[in-house]
Amino acid sequence: MRNGLARMKGSRLQIRPVIFCDFDGTITEVDATDQILTQLAHPSWREVEQEWTRGLIGSRECLERQMALVETTPAELNALIDALPVDPDFAEFDRLAHAAGIPLVIVSDGLDTVIRRALRRAGLRRALRNGANFYSSALRLEGGRLRISFPHASPDCPHGCATCKPALIERLVRGHNPVVYVGDGLSDRYAVERASLIFAKRQLLAHCRNRGLNVHAFDTFGDILAVFPELIESFEEPAPVKPGHSKRPVGVRS
Repeated sequence: MRNGLARMKGSRLQIRPVIFCDFDGTITEVDATDQILTQLAHPSWREVEQEWTRGLIGSRECLERQMALVETTPAELNALIDALPVDPDFAEFDRLAHAAGIPLVIVSDGLDTVIRRALRRAGLRRALRNGANFYSSALRLEGGRLRISFPHASPDCPHGCATCKPALIERLVRGHNPVVYVGDGLSDRYAVERASLIFAKRQLLAHCRNRGLNVHAFDTFGDILAVFPELIESFEEPAPVKPGHSKRPVGVRS
């Protein structure tokens, strides 16, 4: 099935899928932001985290307050990023999606500096520019302190998200269908409402099942590669049927 993804280019499919993918805990095997906070921040970052998980603040305020608690050096921060385990199958998934002409867009509350460095180490060779093929919070290090900004927050976001994933999906879909979403955590729970096909693990998987959403569990991107072509083909528009025959609904087998 892995080669099937690349063979989808030029196929008879009447659809144009697009993939949106979380970064922290999805492409990386652990949450990169949590690793920075655990190793480099004052322990009070956990109190701020509790406010976010209880819904008292949005992820934008949460990250702004947490990053202000971090003190580090460039060498220390880079060493931490280089130690992050990246899903071993993501680079291949990215390569095959590109070969098939399927846009793959990373949407993340996380940090652009981390995303670029981790993906370069994982073997991605394409350009990685915040606001082009990935969308995330922006980070800079000044005098040992982390400064964070939010170029993809939305003033209309009702949840106070650092990166408003639903707004980005609506803007970037551009006629593509189905919308595929890959994620793992609470920051993805609003984005999946815009997706036709969801791959999820951890908290996001539980959330989707509780909501009755069309979700497929995965552990690594190798799991997605094994089933992706078949699931995408199930969205193909069926041939016209003769009167009196029922028409198979377009959708994904659960």
